[in-house]
Amino acid sequence: MPRRKRATKRHVLPDPKYKSVLVTKFINSLLHDGKRSVAEKTFYSAVDLSNAKNNSTGIEVFEKAIENVKPILEVRSRRVGGATYQVPVEVRRERQQALAIRWIISYAKGRSEKTMAERLAGEFLAAYNKEGAAIKKREDTHKMADANKAFAHFKW
Repeated sequence: MPRRKRATKRHVLPDPKYKSVLVTKFINSLLHDGKRSVAEKTFYSAVDLSNAKNNSTGIEVFEKAIENVKPILEVRSRRVGGATYQVPVEVRRERQQALAIRWIISYAKGRSEKTMAERLAGEFLAAYNKEGAAIKKREDTHKMADANKAFAHFKW
């Protein structure tokens, strides 16, 4: 956290194909070693694959998958006296989006398909259908927040 002033928000430009800022943010998170063209190729082929496997368009599948994975509540550690409590708090909209993107990418990397595009497409379709590892992570986060709601009065 900065001590002097708030950090300024950086606005990203929408991607050239779908004109979506969300797609740009996803591609930026997918980037590895600064190779944007590789990340774009991977993402666009994943969207095309999910389009072929589902009856709705690929970009709709992607957006709905992100929407389904976004967490509403999470727990944050709060130290009171000598004890540390897991306090449930609501997640800001920007953080919801960032967590959803991060979870989808990380669980796609752990899948067993051959190429990253196939893994991403599989994770998109799983999240679109409200199943898969990213959805399970969201549900576990919500369960943890629900289990600790007795400490909600420690919210700051």
